Amino acid sequence: MASSSIPAGAHGDPTRRDFLMVATGAMGAVGAIAVAWPFINNLNPAADTLALSSIEVDVKAIAVGQAITVKWRGKPVFIRHRTKEEITEAEDVKLSELPDPETDNARVTDLAKKVRPEWLIVVGVCTHLGCVPLGNKPGDPRGEYGGWFCPCHGSQYDTSGRIRKGPAPKNLAVPGYLFTTDTLVRIG
Repeated sequence: MASSSIPAGAHGDPTRRDFLMVATGAMGAVGAIAVAWPFINNLNPAADTLALSSIEVDVKAIAVGQAITVKWRGKPVFIRHRTKEEITEAEDVKLSELPDPETDNARVTDLAKKVRPEWLIVVGVCTHLGCVPLGNKPGDPRGEYGGWFCPCHGSQYDTSGRIRKGPAPKNLAVPGYLFTTDTLVRIG
């Protein structure tokens, strides 16, 4: 019998070269991940940013008819303890009259789907050019609809934070919020 001239490993048997190729590829992948990880990790938000992602506000001291402003994610948030008249007025508006139709109930429902019509929580930034509307402090002009008035370009919002008049295209945004107790609300 003559000896075969086919080299070892040609029939699919693993050789030392095959092992070295796989090991080198695996080490290269591990090295690439080790180099890339600090850059990828740098894209995560900073601890101070994460701390601002949600806030808790005790609304116990807010009297009926009063509103306060709190900061959340660097933006003003208006929390208004609405009167029965403001609630009725907001609920009676026909959706066909609104440039950005949205029911009052949709705007006063927390993340647990609990409707609290006495509490309106909105981001206090005009949807036209990002101004802060007036109407949260006593004596501020509230416009024709009793909500908020942006003096920069004349946008007017009703007692539900919905745009009623002026150039603003959208209602004041409602942030995600949850009443954790009857008087403590977590925004964000």
